[in-house]
Amino acid sequence: MSPVEVLIPEDQLRSRVNEIGHQIEGDYEGKDLILVGILKGAAMFMMDLIRVVQLPLAIDFMAVSSYGAATESSGVVRILKDLETAITGRHVLLVEDIVDSGLTIAYVLDMLRRRGPASLKVAALLVKERAADAGLRMDYVGFTIGDEFVVGYGLDLDERYRNLPYVGLVKS
Repeated sequence: MSPVEVLIPEDQLRSRVNEIGHQIEGDYEGKDLILVGILKGAAMFMMDLIRVVQLPLAIDFMAVSSYGAATESSGVVRILKDLETAITGRHVLLVEDIVDSGLTIAYVLDMLRRRGPASLKVAALLVKERAADAGLRMDYVGFTIGDEFVVGYGLDLDERYRNLPYVGLVKS
């Protein structure tokens, strides 16, 4: 018996990622697009997304920490790995696994805006209701979820469960 209960099954994830990818493809046709993935959680989502988007694009990654090994944000955002690519004048799509309190994404967006991109949007696989209620606006959203702690499809609990092909809840 698995210690994880399925919240969003693999087929629903695949379908929604395809929809978002096609929307991005239409929105960015003819533009100099770079996708910036937030490691490690967004890696799976980003790789599946770029397989759908049939445009010339670049990718880069940032590593940001606000959780550590905990299940709640510490409230302190640390940049562990910065971009290797200049984004000035380019269309940047920030790819995030989950928007929880919104603290991390707000910090990263502010930092990236100061680098002068032509545009800056966010694709988030998951957005918690409290972030949506706080007025945080994401440009592309996979699913809105409650305040549960979720794992799978790149999301982890102390580096475990990232490899699950679905998003799930850890049973206590």
